Amino acid sequence: MLHMARFGLTVVRLDALATRHEIGNFLLVDPRPDIESDLTKLARPSDQIMQSVGPLNDVLKVDVESSRSYIDELYSPEPDKCMEAIVCLKNSVIGSNRQKGSVITQGVVPRLLQLLGDASFPVQIKVEATITLGSLAKGTEDHVKSLVGLGVVPVLINGLVSEEAKLVESSLCCLRTIFEYPCAPVDLIYRDDHLPLHLLNLVPHSVSNQVSVTTILKAAFLSSFICIYCITLYITKQYQYLSINVGCSFGGKSVPDLLVCLMARDKPSEMQMAAAKCVTYMHRAGALSAEDPKILFKTLPCLVRLCKKDRPWEERVSAAETLAYLTEVDTELQRLASISNHLVPTLAEFLRYQPDTPPDPSQKQIKIAQDLMQAAFKAFASLGANDEDIRKKIIDTDNLMDHIVNGLQDSSPEVCLSAVRCLHSLSRSVQQLRTTFQDHSVWRPLMQLLQGASDDILTVASSTLCNLLLEFSPSKEPILESGAVDLLCGLTRCKEPALRLNGIWALMVTTFANIKMLSIVLDLRT
Repeated sequence: MLHMARFGLTVVRLDALATRHEIGNFLLVDPRPDIESDLTKLARPSDQIMQSVGPLNDVLKVDVESSRSYIDELYSPEPDKCMEAIVCLKNSVIGSNRQKGSVITQGVVPRLLQLLGDASFPVQIKVEATITLGSLAKGTEDHVKSLVGLGVVPVLINGLVSEEAKLVESSLCCLRTIFEYPCAPVDLIYRDDHLPLHLLNLVPHSVSNQVSVTTILKAAFLSSFICIYCITLYITKQYQYLSINVGCSFGGKSVPDLLVCLMARDKPSEMQMAAAKCVTYMHRAGALSAEDPKILFKTLPCLVRLCKKDRPWEERVSAAETLAYLTEVDTELQRLASISNHLVPTLAEFLRYQPDTPPDPSQKQIKIAQDLMQAAFKAFASLGANDEDIRKKIIDTDNLMDHIVNGLQDSSPEVCLSAVRCLHSLSRSVQQLRTTFQDHSVWRPLMQLLQGASDDILTVASSTLCNLLLEFSPSKEPILESGAVDLLCGLTRCKEPALRLNGIWALMVTTFANIKMLSIVLDLRT
């Protein structure tokens, strides 16, 4: 190796893979990217060259390191010399961010990557080269950005398929260090559908692998969760711009297609839930039709699957509520959901939750029971909104009406509201009004609920009362005898338009073809 210390340059042979300037049969390894080194500039007088070079940056002014012979030996085709050079290089950068920056700037990294991709070199050289890259990655964030820009990550990922455990472990360690920084290319984890599963298969091999894989997947999945969460919020609040979101694409796939990929069974259940919620909002906003395969064959089955008993209770609650929102207005979706994967019995299990420590459950267990109950009621209300056969299937569920009656008297306003919504949905059945509703005297807790409840509960409860007051309903007479007329007249004077409408409608149903009741209403008006 020749030295041109006067110019702050190191000359190496032409076969070197580094940032270089060709001059005859030599290369000038330039430690400063801003130095002009074409032949015209080098032909200047020496004083002009010194003026052109200028003072070296403090980080890169390391003449001792740049003159060491191991840099030259690193490019040797002889494995022994190359191995010795890598070890010297590794030792030189340990604990010195300045030396790390100098090595990266001198263009040594491409040579290390070439060694990793060359099958003719021994595995031990690849291991040492990977460890050296890992040491360089433990410098500053700028060092990591440089490594990422040089394409280190794809090469390291390729090393994960090696049969040599040491090479796999060193590759994971280097990737772990890189993925601790926000500049890490997390999208590379998803380029190959089999890579996340392969990473998980490496976990049992060692404790080091466990730590590395956890860090890598955490960084990759966290970025996806953030994106999904942002999309969810945007869709929820910006329906008018939803068509733009649906039309966007990445890697040749539209946003809905990308979300559908995240609902796959091999994805984390939290990711499946978030993606299904996004697509549900897209459907309800009108961007995706109910007949779209993404809804019929992906989103709906995913939500039904997440309601199963083997899932965490928070996930089951979220899945049932999202499913209720998805199926709320479309009859065909309601029919499909009702026959999907035993959904009705699955939701019925929500109502049979038993605390682990009876008879004095903790507040957390009480909350779990209440959340499961209100989620099930919401789902039943949506499923039974239009189809008589579905209503019958729901009502035939063991002790469902008893659970609804108990829900109407629950201390939680959310449970009361969801229970009365479920009752309102089921009250659209003429047959059930004449049989099941009468057998369980559901009008009693309903009348109690109408006394001093919130406007939301009053609105749904008064709508249900309208159905119970129909001429063919056996509940009509006992409801009127319990003072319903006074209550209904009071509703007509409420500020809330929906309450006034329900009060007027119920009075109209009550007085239809009933002169006696009409006179009572007229007397109350005066």
